[in-house]
Amino acid sequence: MSTPQEPIGTQAGLPACVRHPGRPTGLRCTRCDRPACPECLVEAAVGFQCVDCVRQGTREVRRPTTVAGAEVSDKVVLVPALIAVNVAMFVITVALAQDLFNNERSDFFQALVSYIPSTADGQWWRPITSGFLHYGPVHLLLNMVSLWFLRDIELLLGRARFAILYFLSMLGGDAAGYLFDDLGTRSAGASGAVYGLLGALLVAVIRLKRDRHTLMVVLGILAINIAFSLRVPNISLSAHLGGLAVGLIVTAALIYAPAARRTLWQGVVIGVIVVALAAIFVTRTVQVNEEVFCTNATKLDCYFKV
Repeated sequence: MSTPQEPIGTQAGLPACVRHPGRPTGLRCTRCDRPACPECLVEAAVGFQCVDCVRQGTREVRRPTTVAGAEVSDKVVLVPALIAVNVAMFVITVALAQDLFNNERSDFFQALVSYIPSTADGQWWRPITSGFLHYGPVHLLLNMVSLWFLRDIELLLGRARFAILYFLSMLGGDAAGYLFDDLGTRSAGASGAVYGLLGALLVAVIRLKRDRHTLMVVLGILAINIAFSLRVPNISLSAHLGGLAVGLIVTAALIYAPAARRTLWQGVVIGVIVVALAAIFVTRTVQVNEEVFCTNATKLDCYFKV
């Protein structure tokens, strides 16, 4: 890169460089026309610009974005972090239970697992914490491998939108289980969130107009996972379908929103989903308390209504 030179024969009395007041200069920025010394000028397409104008121009350049409005990136951050948290929680529960394949025997696990009567009794953290617990190494491995293979969703949506999708799908899965599963059900796992990401992948394939083969592969993966949920005991199909439904809706809002009003559309739909999930938890809590915590006049008799 060439450097501008002061005109031969410049004399004292010239204007000073705007960034170095002690340096007289006969050079000027071709963009802002302010005096600048050679050190403060950078070669541009036409002439030389001061470093301040170059920085301003860099900020004004529109960076390429995805259909969701996220800046194009090739660095995945949240997915590895989520995997690390899930693995750490598994290691903790295994250490406390002293059993690799029956880590749910630890009191720590039972205090965080999703259990409908406890959630209805005010232990509001369970729908969140249960999403980071797993029953044994196979359960953990299946969900974490699935999460890793769905990592491109983070690149498509951007970190903030991906985090919203992940946690809303996780809560959507727990809300569905809370609404439809038996009262004695104890559920855990990242499956609700993973199903939400599968829904996101399906919407993305359609939105980006991928070939029919890719679409059929995604539908096949969904069908296999749903069939697996139907045949394997102690797996909540309702939680999986709840996460899938939320993932489909949220992702559709994120990548189909018109560019001119993208933030507004995305915010409105996400807000509606949050309100709907809150309404499910509140309404179902009232029902569960009527079924589970039934007290007679002397408050000595509590029973389950079957």
